[in-house]
Amino acid sequence: MESVPVRDNGGSLAKRCRPPMSDSSSLPVLYQDEALAVVDKPAGLMAHDSALARGETDFAADRLREQFGKPIFLVHRLDRATSGCLLLAFDRETASALGKTLMSGEVAKDYWAVCRGWPAEQRFVVDHPLDGGPGKPLKKPAQTAFEVLATCELPVPSAGFETSRYALLQASPLTGRFRQIRRHLKHLSHHLIGDSSHGDGRHNRNFRMLGIHRMLLHARRLAFVHPHTGARLDVAAPVDAEFARALALFDRPL
Repeated sequence: MESVPVRDNGGSLAKRCRPPMSDSSSLPVLYQDEALAVVDKPAGLMAHDSALARGETDFAADRLREQFGKPIFLVHRLDRATSGCLLLAFDRETASALGKTLMSGEVAKDYWAVCRGWPAEQRFVVDHPLDGGPGKPLKKPAQTAFEVLATCELPVPSAGFETSRYALLQASPLTGRFRQIRRHLKHLSHHLIGDSSHGDGRHNRNFRMLGIHRMLLHARRLAFVHPHTGARLDVAAPVDAEFARALALFDRPL
């Protein structure tokens, strides 16, 4: 199959039932053709309306419909606090094909995450069933592959120690459960930094004191075969300024 490299780049086109969308409301386009696109969703923006919206009126899906000037179909979800690669289709046929590819595990999804503590292994898989979230108590199999990319130790007291340890992880979910990476890290007691629902408040405060107020989970990369051309797409999203500030704490450049 032909390989199509895709570089990080910005895109601006023209928000919802409001005046024309400003450039600041546009989502950067990482890849686009006639059938599909990958955009860079910022942290803090909900992907679409849902039971978790709680009065929100600003959604990525609505912005994107106006930005592209046509219907869009979100192929997968990102939590409000998660940034990075968001895949969408411009027609139902492409959305269905991409959805089947996603369900079959043929889409590679890599996230960057900062957690408390240093995991004991460089590479490991968490195999721990998860329910479907509020109102969905049935637990289903859930697996996430993790790799430690870098570590750091900050001069901040923690749990009787004079310092606090943190790790930068690459997380690759092998299944697609509700808040899977966040909940698997909680299961390990390596809580995700900035996670107000499943994290550790003491360590979240440590990072807020450093000027880092967001949840440190970023959908860094999507790789998949184009459903129509057969070309392999490999798309990466750059980190924002706050995530970059967190990366600067670690012992290797990325």
